[in-house]
Amino acid sequence: MTNTRLLKENLRISFLSIKSHLLRTILTVMIIAFGIMALVGILTAIDAVEYFLNDNFAMMGSNTFNIQNRDIRVHIGGKRNKNKSYEAISFQQAMQFKEEYTFPATPSVFTYGTGIATLKYKSEKTNPNIQVMGIDENYIKAAGLEIGRGRALTATEVKQGSHLVVIGHEIYKKLFTNKKEDPIGKIISVGSGKYRIVGVLEERGSSIGFSGDRSCMAPIANVRQYFSRPNMNFRISVMVNSQNDMDAAIGEATGLLRKIRGDKLGSDDSFSIIKSDNVANMLIKLTSKIQIGATVIGLITLLGAAIGLMNIMLVSVTERTKEIGIRKAIGATSRTIRNQFLAEAVVIAQIGGFLGVVIGILIGNLVSLTVGSAFIIPWAWMFMGLGITFVVALLSGIIPANKAANMDPIESLRYE
Repeated sequence: MTNTRLLKENLRISFLSIKSHLLRTILTVMIIAFGIMALVGILTAIDAVEYFLNDNFAMMGSNTFNIQNRDIRVHIGGKRNKNKSYEAISFQQAMQFKEEYTFPATPSVFTYGTGIATLKYKSEKTNPNIQVMGIDENYIKAAGLEIGRGRALTATEVKQGSHLVVIGHEIYKKLFTNKKEDPIGKIISVGSGKYRIVGVLEERGSSIGFSGDRSCMAPIANVRQYFSRPNMNFRISVMVNSQNDMDAAIGEATGLLRKIRGDKLGSDDSFSIIKSDNVANMLIKLTSKIQIGATVIGLITLLGAAIGLMNIMLVSVTERTKEIGIRKAIGATSRTIRNQFLAEAVVIAQIGGFLGVVIGILIGNLVSLTVGSAFIIPWAWMFMGLGITFVVALLSGIIPANKAANMDPIESLRYE
């Protein structure tokens, strides 16, 4: 027999054995499938989240940086360091920065009025979780948002603090159930105030806090007056004309704001400058740590699956002792017997591995759909999962296969 014929024969015998012990095989396949599903599912979900983060921060623009009174840190495990927080950036300081910043860039000033506003139009109203923002005429462009209907706020409207708003797409869908009705020019209630809609943002889908779909944006002077609170903090966003000038733009912004805020020579900055791609990198580093932990958990699950497969194969060897004796008596070598049982272990493991990969990809992409990311097919994790099941099969099958190969044919024939 050639090697190919031997392989075909071993596979045929493997499938016959699997068919004759179907329930036991199904249970073993399920154990392996669960282990691979856990590993591939978690890793696929993490890939989806990373894709989502890169996609969202790319839309924000890699040529944009924000200035605020506190830094951002992503924490997981170990010692927790408190985020640095400084004195609030006042409206006057933010506006002075905007007027005096001469670098080739577009500065924008914005603030958060409240995150628990309710918006009403006729008999329709939103949940009390709408974020009211105060913005200037540059904010929508600087934030990477787009107007779907109507227009943005003008510089004159911002300066006058007019009762005008640009609403997110989710708010539009909630308030205007009749899609034929044009929202532009309609009067809505924002909290206790009345505002006219001048624009609706293009839908961005699920995001991590800055898609704008559930935001209501009014002139910053208006929000400062009607949603005022003690020590109200203002933020600055700067969109640089060329990404190559980012470091120079940040340097000039740092020097100007230090002067405006009266930071002493040699002292630390009393504010934080955050680049959008830095935030993305921090979050992706966090997912990398989670990925390591998830891989360890998945491998531990697979260890249990390997032990289960080995146990099943040992039982199979014991049950087929007489069959092994007959095969050896008619000329089968120890190598042939060993390969036969290894082939059976590989077939069972690969069936479980294939099912686990398919289910894992589906579960991982459920997370992808939840965060609004695209459906992904993680080819690397697919091949890794199938490769791991092959290794698990060899490790789990080698001991039972050797036990079968080393059986004495005479003693095996006497086995009852």
